[in-house]
Amino acid sequence: MTAETLPPSRKRTSADSPRYRWVALSNTTLGILISTINSSIVLISLPAIFKGIHVDPLGEGNVTYLLWMIMGFLVVSAVLVVVLGRLGDIFGRVKIYNLGFVIFTIASVALSLDPFQGDAGALWLIIGRMVQGVGGSMLFANSTAILTDAFPAEKRGMALGINNVAAVAGSFLGLVIGGVLSEIDWRLVFWVSVPIGIVGTVWSYLSLHETGERRPGGLDPWGNLTFAVGLTSILVAITYGIQPYGDSTMGWTSPWVLLGLIGGSAVLGLFCWIETRVTDPMFAMSLFRIRPFWAGNLASLLASVARGGMQFMLIIWLQGIWLPIHGYSYESTPLWAGIYMLPLTVGFLIAGPISGVLSDRFGARIFATAGCLLVGATFVGFLLIPVDFPYWLFAVILLVNGLASGLFAAPNASAIMNSVPAHQRGAASGMRGTFFNAGSSLSIGVFFSLMIAGLAARLPSTLTGGLQDHGVTPQAADAAGQLPPVASLFASFLGFNPIATILGQIDRLGVPVGITLGDSDPRYAKLTDQHFFPQLMSDPFHHGLVVVFAAAAVMCVLAAVASWFAGGKYVHVDEPVIGEAATNAALPEEG
Repeated sequence: MTAETLPPSRKRTSADSPRYRWVALSNTTLGILISTINSSIVLISLPAIFKGIHVDPLGEGNVTYLLWMIMGFLVVSAVLVVVLGRLGDIFGRVKIYNLGFVIFTIASVALSLDPFQGDAGALWLIIGRMVQGVGGSMLFANSTAILTDAFPAEKRGMALGINNVAAVAGSFLGLVIGGVLSEIDWRLVFWVSVPIGIVGTVWSYLSLHETGERRPGGLDPWGNLTFAVGLTSILVAITYGIQPYGDSTMGWTSPWVLLGLIGGSAVLGLFCWIETRVTDPMFAMSLFRIRPFWAGNLASLLASVARGGMQFMLIIWLQGIWLPIHGYSYESTPLWAGIYMLPLTVGFLIAGPISGVLSDRFGARIFATAGCLLVGATFVGFLLIPVDFPYWLFAVILLVNGLASGLFAAPNASAIMNSVPAHQRGAASGMRGTFFNAGSSLSIGVFFSLMIAGLAARLPSTLTGGLQDHGVTPQAADAAGQLPPVASLFASFLGFNPIATILGQIDRLGVPVGITLGDSDPRYAKLTDQHFFPQLMSDPFHHGLVVVFAAAAVMCVLAAVASWFAGGKYVHVDEPVIGEAATNAALPEEG
């Protein structure tokens, strides 16, 4: 039975119907939301996940599992979105998008049913997260292009604004959802995606149409290979760069890390050279001649790095210091950290759609630029408040940060997608997704490195003195001070108290600790209660925070400059203008 013979109540919405654009918007928003929620939902659920599979995240070598649990999804997403966007241009964006829902749902089921414990359980989850990242990349790469096809230029800002709000808000909502579900059962963190994935799969298959301009062509194997190898090498090197190497607190001097960074950069340079010479490139480098495209993506990358770093630092701040000082148990800190960060999400959800509508009328420049500058100002605000802050002040800064991020995100996405030819929208959407996801991956390396460098200047002496004051021998206290600060940082990030782990490691080395390791010794009980370590960490953490948020503020200023340089209201014209072909030109709609 065809769509024409179905009863009116069962007919698919025609692609020509004004209703279709809202069907496309609601479905693609669901797809982008589920993808980005899962980019952060694990972040705050890691304590429950590692406890559930019986792995000590602070055990020797287990930091690698921890990082790949986070980075696996992000690396795969960053590497594949351009390829999958190009496949959408060739074979149909809706086809690739629908397949993304299927793969994402299957991976979510597999993650929920992890049958193993220990190292095998961790590897199962890491591989499952990577497969989930493949599905998420298909959704992310093609949702923006589907929307751009469905909406006319004068309405795209609003549509892309809502879609982009879902993308960024998903990363915020994942923190709250993960905190709540992990309190019940860690498997629910993955099960929650299954019914949404099933609904999205069926709905997209039944409702979406191929309305975009397709350009059949080759798959550019050398371009795909060099892009994947180059970007993966850089992101993997960053992952290992923040782990200790030899006697160094970080691994940036490791030959393998340097090889990954330098070699990956060289391979990406080769990729750019290949793309200018093949007949059917996976990404048309000529798009970088369009100022709103390259400037908008540069601003998006800088904003994504700053936003990702902020998420990590605020989680460490809340889970490792502020919440324990205020009487919350370490087991409950993931839940309450998510709840206390809600003003960030609320602000973003308010400002995102409004700025998208306004940018349709007035252009992107003023909103994107002002949003970046205001985000930078909130980073300065975080630096000025004490580590043990009054929550109302913290919440106000979070709210303003969310409003400012929403002010930037929607106009930026609209400006980028309006500036490209119709047949390149899939690849352009994929490249935009690469900058977005690569920024999140880079933020882990950049901000953890800056924080570790800041901690290394203060934490050893502070930790040594604090332990000696509570009866630990000078030899054991000195040994504790010499341990890499990354262990203390990850402990705070996970809501763990690392003092017991540190003292246990020193005792196993045969160094006399001077106190009995157990609650029977009141000195040990004092050292391992929920107040000692957070108060000990406060001053070194704030020293590191100054370095981190100062760098984030600078990135926001640079993003504001790029947003201003991108211009205002700018729409690509695919039809001849006054008799002259304008197929490959981006022209201003006004002025």
